Amino acid sequence: MPTRRTVLTLAATLPAVALSARYAGASTPPVYSNDGVAVDASDVVAYFQEGKPVKGSADITYGWKGVEWHFASVANRDTFANDPAAYAPQYGGYCAWAVSEGYTASTIPEAWKIVDGKLYLNFSRRIQRRWERDIPARIAAGDTNWPGVLT
Repeated sequence: MPTRRTVLTLAATLPAVALSARYAGASTPPVYSNDGVAVDASDVVAYFQEGKPVKGSADITYGWKGVEWHFASVANRDTFANDPAAYAPQYGGYCAWAVSEGYTASTIPEAWKIVDGKLYLNFSRRIQRRWERDIPARIAAGDTNWPGVLT
């Protein structure tokens, strides 16, 4: 369990809403969402096909892992439905840098990167730049910490 100093250091680095429920003694859901919608309603398939975040439609959705995923087209929804794990962001859509540090944080659709065919999201572009300084080490640490950071 982190010390009070660690929590205070994290609080100084990220807004309070970004800190994991872990520090409050609660369990964190396996997929990060806002009001039950993953990736701020962005179409995760579009990251792979268009190379950018694209807003999904509330009319074209798919339920997976307890949250709703939005898509810009029926074709993208069907692609996701055929293999959700191939398109869903790593670490349940939580910040890849935070998970590599041993906690969870929210993400924004604009701070993203595909590495070895996997989508990673980050809290902000500033945090993403920190994560990009050593992507292989950050992914290795994130893979080691995931899913343990949820409890």
